[in-house]
Parts: sequence; C-alpha cells; structure tokens
Amino acid sequence: MAQLLLVEDDAAIRRALIRSLTEHGHAVASASTAMEAVAHVVEHRPDLVLLDLGLPDLDGREALRMMRAVSAVPVIIATARDDEAEMVRMLDIGADDYIVKPFGAAQVDARIRAVLRRAAAATPPDPTITVGGLTLRPDAHEARLDGEVLDLSPKEFDLLHYLATRPGQVVTKRDLLANVWRLPYGGADKTVDVHLAWLRRKLGENAQEPRYLRTVRGVGIKLVDPTT
Repeated sequence: MAQLLLVEDDAAIRRALIRSLTEHGHAVASASTAMEAVAHVVEHRPDLVLLDLGLPDLDGREALRMMRAVSAVPVIIATARDDEAEMVRMLDIGADDYIVKPFGAAQVDARIRAVLRRAAAATPPDPTITVGGLTLRPDAHEARLDGEVLDLSPKEFDLLHYLATRPGQVVTKRDLLANVWRLPYGGADKTVDVHLAWLRRKLGENAQEPRYLRTVRGVGIKLVDPTT
C-alpha cells in the first residue's frame, strides 16, 4: 500500500480523489496549501505526492521547488493547466509526471504505480546487514552490537563482514584465507585463529561460551543469530 499525499485546495475534488485513490488500495493524506504540503513531506515522508498547481498560498511550481529542496519524494503534477510549455517547466524542475484534469481514477492510479516502480528501481538497496543484535554498515565500515559501535581493526571488520553475509553457513579457514586475506593458495591457519579470538572478545564471547561465532569441529566457523 502506497502512502500518498494529495495536495489540492478544491474540497470537492479532494474528497473525490481521496475516495477513488483509497478504493485503488492507497493510503491518502491531504493538504490544501503548499506550506502544509511541504511540512507533511518533511514530517511524514510519503511515498508519492500528487500536486495541484493552483494553490492559495504559493503556486505549485514554488511548492515543488521547496519539496525538492528537502526530499526526493516522487511528485506527479495533477492540474487543469494543459499548456505544453508549463508541462516542460515542471518536469525540468523535478516533477516525475504530469497529468491534466479531468482524468479518470484508473489513469491516475496507473501513473502512480508507474512512477513508484521507477522510483523503486532507482533506489539502491540498503547495504546494512543484520544478524541478531549485530548490525554492519559496509558503506561506513561500521559494526554495532546491540547499538554500541565495535572497535574493530580493518581486517576484523572484513572477517566479520564475510561471515555476516553468510549467516548460518559454515566457512572453512581456507575460504577465509582466500577471501578475507586474499591468499588463494592458503596460509597459516593460526592467522585466522588469532583474528577469530580477537573478534570473539569484542563480541563479548569466547570459544567455550560462543554466541555469534560457532565452531563446527573439523569443518570451520559460522556466524549465527543467538536469539534463534
């Protein structure tokens, strides 16, 4: 269900659009002025804004500029202005689509879905990795345990990241040497053992009382969610 903001000052049109959009499965909030709309975008972060241009306090063009200054929310202009030059101007300053009144409910719903699909395709996936109370942000090279930042060396972070991207999967020391230490032909197992011991200590555990790092004797190591 998409969370929409309808910006329309005509009460009758607003009621009709809210009803039709709700019937098409959307959750609809509304605003009748530009300033109210911008405040709603900042506070509630809707999935999409349906914006009329003829607003009582500011022209919709200014409202769009203000929204673009604070948010990348997709915006569809819904207006009676059918001037091509105006359409081009609105698209140039950041509108994602432009639809001219009057329009049918099915058409505006289709446009909303199309814009939301494009927005979803353009949004990079969240790189955050979570395993139990452990959270890793590879983009920031940061790991947290129960909200507290872990003081990890670069190699400790790389080791933890490699295991966290394979939760529950047993990884051999040979795999770790090849993919974390970049030693495709092997190396000293002791290197892995030492780093695992350091990592365990920073995770608040040890080999005798493991929580996240579980040794599978004769096979390797795996990272698990201790709460499951």
